Amino acid sequence: MSRSLYTAARFVPRLALPRSSILRSFATKPETPLEKYKLKLEQKAKEVGALNVDELKEKLKDEIEAKKKEFNAVDPLKELEEYELKQAEELKKKKQAEETNPAIRAAIDKTVPKEPYKTLSSFIDVEKVRELPLKELEFIWRARFQNKERTLQAFLESQQFATIFANAFKNPNFVLPLPRGDDGYEIHFVQWGFPGPNTTHCMLTTLAEYQLHKEYAKPHTTLMFHQELIEDKEVVLMNGQVESDVSLTMDEAQLLVLNVQRFYGGLKESEGSKRKLALLRDFTAGNPEFDMKKLVEEAASFD
Repeated sequence: MSRSLYTAARFVPRLALPRSSILRSFATKPETPLEKYKLKLEQKAKEVGALNVDELKEKLKDEIEAKKKEFNAVDPLKELEEYELKQAEELKKKKQAEETNPAIRAAIDKTVPKEPYKTLSSFIDVEKVRELPLKELEFIWRARFQNKERTLQAFLESQQFATIFANAFKNPNFVLPLPRGDDGYEIHFVQWGFPGPNTTHCMLTTLAEYQLHKEYAKPHTTLMFHQELIEDKEVVLMNGQVESDVSLTMDEAQLLVLNVQRFYGGLKESEGSKRKLALLRDFTAGNPEFDMKKLVEEAASFD
């Protein structure tokens, strides 16, 4: 051992304990719960009229046994399972409430100047596409929006659009049901606008927002019909935008757009199309016989 370590070891202090003290520390037994709380138990015995702790135990025997059974009956796994089921049910109810009662958005700011409406030339070079075959024109039009999120596009024949346009001009407002949850429907309000000689707009918003904000309600879906090529190509190009701040999927938006087309005569004439057109006219005329149940049935039918 080196000197430095040896020197340090010489001065380590030692604690001397009497042998009797060491023996007592090992010989002492730990207190039992009864001994530890003896005074409290004796006090409790006096409170309930017992002479001593043993009599207290006898008096409280039935109560103690009942508590033991109660504690033993608790199944933590079962409680956890019940809690998870309760949470899942609450989440389901919350989701259904959100679906059937979507958040109402703020109105359009009246102080913000309106932007000029977009025409076909806002999207493609009209003069260049005039010379293209219809297939190439359709390809270019669809490709124009291919990578754009939440957009819609369509290629309409001139006669098809003429029927829609005539019915829209005579019936600029309508309502359409959209399935929400189990057997529930959300009503959407349809508005047509004619901002320019070659541009027609169809705007959809929830009826709840329209009733609250009227003409300042924000459309969740806007369709633009461009008629610049109707004479040269006998087609009308449509593009649409579904806003991202609404709880509306693209499938739901497409269903609404399809029903706009169906109720405004954009499909082949049939008995079903006649019934739909009759409902549209009844709504415009304020006919008291207009039936929402029939509207829902027609919106869900495929004839």
